[in-house]
Amino acid sequence: MKRELDPNLQYLTPPDSNSMTATAKAKTCWEDEAQPDCGVDELLAVLGYQVRSSDMAEVAQKLEMLDDLMGNAQGDGLSQLAYETVHYNPSDLSTWLQSMLSEFNPLPVNGFDPMVPHATGAVAPPAPLDDSLLARAESSTITSIDFDQQNSINHSRVFEDSSSSDYDLKAIPGKAMYSQPQSRTAQIESPSSRDAKRLKPSSASSSNPDVLFPRSSSMGGGFTVPTESTRPVVLGDSQENGIRLVHALVACAEAVQQNNLSLAEALIKQIGFLAVSQAGAMRKVATYFAEALARRIYRVYPQNALDHSLSDILLMHFYESCPYLKFAHFTANQAILEAFEGKKRVHVIDFSMNQGMQWPALMQALALRPGGPPVFRLTGIGPPSPDNSDHLQEVGLKLAQLAEKFHVEFEYRGFVANSLADLDASMLDIRPNEVESVAVNSVFELHKLLARPAAIEKVLSVVKQMKPEIVTVVELEANHNGPVFMDRFTESLHYYSTMFDSLEGSVSNQDKAMSEVYLGKQILNVVACEGAERLERHETSAQWRTRLCSAGFEPVYLGSNAFKQASMLLDLFAGREGYRVEENSGCLMLGWHTRPLIATSAWQLAGKATIAH
Repeated sequence: MKRELDPNLQYLTPPDSNSMTATAKAKTCWEDEAQPDCGVDELLAVLGYQVRSSDMAEVAQKLEMLDDLMGNAQGDGLSQLAYETVHYNPSDLSTWLQSMLSEFNPLPVNGFDPMVPHATGAVAPPAPLDDSLLARAESSTITSIDFDQQNSINHSRVFEDSSSSDYDLKAIPGKAMYSQPQSRTAQIESPSSRDAKRLKPSSASSSNPDVLFPRSSSMGGGFTVPTESTRPVVLGDSQENGIRLVHALVACAEAVQQNNLSLAEALIKQIGFLAVSQAGAMRKVATYFAEALARRIYRVYPQNALDHSLSDILLMHFYESCPYLKFAHFTANQAILEAFEGKKRVHVIDFSMNQGMQWPALMQALALRPGGPPVFRLTGIGPPSPDNSDHLQEVGLKLAQLAEKFHVEFEYRGFVANSLADLDASMLDIRPNEVESVAVNSVFELHKLLARPAAIEKVLSVVKQMKPEIVTVVELEANHNGPVFMDRFTESLHYYSTMFDSLEGSVSNQDKAMSEVYLGKQILNVVACEGAERLERHETSAQWRTRLCSAGFEPVYLGSNAFKQASMLLDLFAGREGYRVEENSGCLMLGWHTRPLIATSAWQLAGKATIAH
């Protein structure tokens, strides 16, 4: 990446021979970053700033001088410090400090400052604007990051945009005024017809435009001549900071992939500072991804084994805060209910029992079936409890009480297994099809089998031996199982940014916070872990289709009735705006705006596939 110094860029103070020499040396240095003595701060350069280390020392010196002067200031002599000016570039901060020092030590009335009005009160003829204070025009219109396109280019150019912008925020001379104050952004054109640069007002300007942008007389070329003393103002753009944050995250991940741990460690620190400037979902997502990268750098891997009670609590809050689990349970139950139509005895084998939240609704639907409910047998499979308590049996007792209330004949068995791959069909008391119809249900479980070689093939083989009427599968619509770390990172960053954004409309702050912890643990596993420890190996519905078809299953196309029912379910959910249900190749998907996030599919043994009503 090569950047050249703007030939018009000079110092704020009138240049002398020494400063001109320094400028020439700086230009030579910036044109070739490969020179070891150029003095450019490498850490800031990787984030898009071209700042010399000497600038940092100059800032420190000016801060000390300003501190001494402030100690002698009286009353409103410090009023200018109240403005909400934000400085992102050390060079801009140096300029602002110089102007502050000049105000505490003003020039004589007959000095050479062309921006100070004459003592007589007459307005001086408009002086030509000092072009040295304005950088060449940059584009600041970027609003999103296309991760697919990002991956198709060389990652070494991750900090360059289409206009070769370096994103630096420059000082604005004087108390500039927008030509259209009602707009959030404005374009200021220079007399030399440079491209416009978008400027964004600070919060102080939005509440009182005259604070930073006082009334002044007009001047040709889109500028105004202030009638008061001036000082440089630097305006921050949170959108550009968001882009810097994404770039820093991707650059850190690339450094990790290349095993450049020293650069990755430095970028992690910068990500922390950049994340603070963001609000809402972006800040939270960046924090979790930064933690995951840090764990990978320092080899402090997260523990996968959670107390089942904590895991269940997080899952229940996720269930309440957003419609994803409700959608998963509802669409799977709809497919199971239709497959059990007319059956007298039914058996559901649940690979993801947890707290059994899915089954009260199915019980109620079976109880309302014309001709009376069937005999309902449920086998719930779950991991062992660290305290050796029989939590699956406790769930079964609660469901038995509910079944009695619905007048449904109910049988239950809890089955503890460290992994679904440890199951065998003979353990589950499968009865002949003439006696009992079987359904197998899996919600967010099958992807974990991909961490063990041949585990998914074994489980699907066992499912075939059960001869089920239907198999329902719910998984995240994401690809977090690729062999290349950078591909997984960018895909997961895009995916979880959308997921966190959808949680922002949650009614309960507690549910939202716990749901973010639930998703944050997935992020840590996807990014920080490898090998058998990386359990969150999500794949897309197209990839699952390939796996299941090769294992001897065919899709059951979820029909229009399931689609309508799922859409009605969303209508009952508070804050439903933004959620979308769509049908894709027989699967039902729930997403946020245009991005599908989870997918429900139904399967039968090959040769029995049907279309659901």
